[in-house]
Amino acid sequence: MLQEQIKNNIKEAMMAKDSVRLETMRGIASAFTNELVAKGRKPQDMLTDEEALAVITRLAKQRKDSIEQFKKGGREDLVKEEEAQLAILEVFLPKMMDKSEVEKIAQAKKEEMSITDATKKGMLMSAIMKDLKGKADGMVVKEVVDALFN
Repeated sequence: MLQEQIKNNIKEAMMAKDSVRLETMRGIASAFTNELVAKGRKPQDMLTDEEALAVITRLAKQRKDSIEQFKKGGREDLVKEEEAQLAILEVFLPKMMDKSEVEKIAQAKKEEMSITDATKKGMLMSAIMKDLKGKADGMVVKEVVDALFN
């Protein structure tokens, strides 16, 4: 299980004195506990792998947002720290589809749903995200859908 992998990684990071990995792993473990409590379960319970992946995905998205904000603020030191943590988080996430794969699926879905009007972009986006949940980044899907109507 994913939650057990994280616990083992915390031990390994402590032994290796890898502070970035240790901090990231502890953050994941803390987020798991918060998720359990939010769902009304005991902190010592285990999340399913699907729930754990959702938590790690959320943490990765937070890191990406932070990187963007720190770049705007000219804080390269913080950007490097967040990027290092993001790289560690991405090890636990499934590989996302690249843009060309998403384009093929989006085009097929657009034809399947017979959408020609740009006002129905939301419907198309929703249908694609339902199919690609956990397989493609929402920002990439949005970019592709926007490009289909330009």
